[in-house]
Amino acid sequence: MDEFLAEAYVARRDAAAVEAGANRTRAAAHELTRHGCPVRFVRTIFVPADETCFYLFEASSLSAVQAAGERAGVRFEHVSDASRRRPAATSREES
Repeated sequence: MDEFLAEAYVARRDAAAVEAGANRTRAAAHELTRHGCPVRFVRTIFVPADETCFYLFEASSLSAVQAAGERAGVRFEHVSDASRRRPAATSREES
């Protein structure tokens, strides 16, 4: 499965909305997977200063991620492919 990053607006003082949205999104992802559309909610990253919440998914397609957001009632402003990269080793780690 590929990785996708979805971005949603969340007011900086509404951390409870982040947790509620994550719970609904996780449940929606499970439901979609049970119905043959593989999508796994991985985690959220909330950046209150930017009033932004990022949702990380593993999914079969971008449309699967969008469907999870729709089922969860979470409005994603943007969804894009993401890739995980390992940081380059530092000289201390190489020793």
